[in-house]
This record gives sequence, C-alpha cells and structure tokens, in this order.
Amino acid sequence: MKIKLIPALFLTLTTFISAAQTNFYSKLAEAALELTHQDVQYDPSYYSIDYPGGDVPADKGVCTDVIIRAYHKLGTDLQKLVHEDMKAHFNLYPNIWGLQSTDKNIDHRRVPNLMKFSERHGSVKNITKNPADYLPGDIVCWNLGGGTTHIGIMSHLKSVDGKRHLVIHNIGAGQVAEDMLFDFKIIGHYRYPKN
Repeated sequence: MKIKLIPALFLTLTTFISAAQTNFYSKLAEAALELTHQDVQYDPSYYSIDYPGGDVPADKGVCTDVIIRAYHKLGTDLQKLVHEDMKAHFNLYPNIWGLQSTDKNIDHRRVPNLMKFSERHGSVKNITKNPADYLPGDIVCWNLGGGTTHIGIMSHLKSVDGKRHLVIHNIGAGQVAEDMLFDFKIIGHYRYPKN
C-alpha cells in the first residue's frame, strides 16, 4: 500500500517544489523591478564595503549591483556566497584581473565571477533566439564587445509588441527595465535559486 502512495507523494512534492521555485523567481523579478524606482548613477568605482551584506552607496552602482541588490532583498547575500566559493575554489574562477587571492569588496561585482558562480551553483539554461525561453527571474549575460560583459534580470513586464520580457539592468542610465534582450550577444543564461 505504501509503495502505491510514493509516486503520488513524489509528484505532489515535485509540484510543490516547482511552484515554490517559480514563486521565488517571480519575487526576484519583482525585487529587481523595485530597484528601478531608485535614482542610481552608473559608477564602476572600487568601494571598500562591509562584509558580509555589504553594498556600494545606494545611489551608485553597475549592472552586477542590480543582481546583488535584487537577491539581497530576498535574503540572499551574493557577496558572502561568491566570496566563500571563490576562497574555496579560487582556481576555478576567471583570472582576468591578475589577482592572487579573493577580494570581498569587488569579486561579486564582476560579471565573469557571477557567471562562474551561477554555473557552479545554479541552473545553466540554453542560449536561444526564442524570447519565450527567457523567463522572469532568469539571469542573462551579454558580451558588449571589446572585452566588456553585462548582466541583467528578466522581468515579468513585456515589450510593446508583447513578444519579449523586459530586462532589468544598469548599462549606464541607472537601474531600468528595458527591451534589450537581443541587442547584444548573449553569453550566459542562468537561474540561481534561493540559498
């Protein structure tokens, strides 16, 4: 009798977990959208910040700060998580900046590091030309050319033609929701769950 209940219980549990994850990503998209109401000047300066839970000044930031702040609103400290993972697995992370060790002030604010962290601890999703594959709460990364990378979060808001979700990002004009998903070459597509 118990054996017959296990598949039904598994399906119910799987459905519950799936719904909880979907709810988390929806909340993440909402948290990112809230950031668009803040007046933030694009500022790539190096800041010495608190640890854990540190942030650059609230009126400053770059693209990675949108991701960090959205997750922070839901209780996930990417500064701490990325720092701890890099400290334990430094050789797995990109060595673009010539560093010999971690730096808790900046490591989590670098797109390639967030990409590696998402690969290691999240879900890597397919990179496609189909806008339906990019869901609210997804993290997307782009190559802007000249060695410059960019990152944003997919929102639940749709483009004027209704075909694409808007991206919440900061590419220089502050934290905004914009129809720019396919404006640059996509180099990463992830979902990172609540931790």
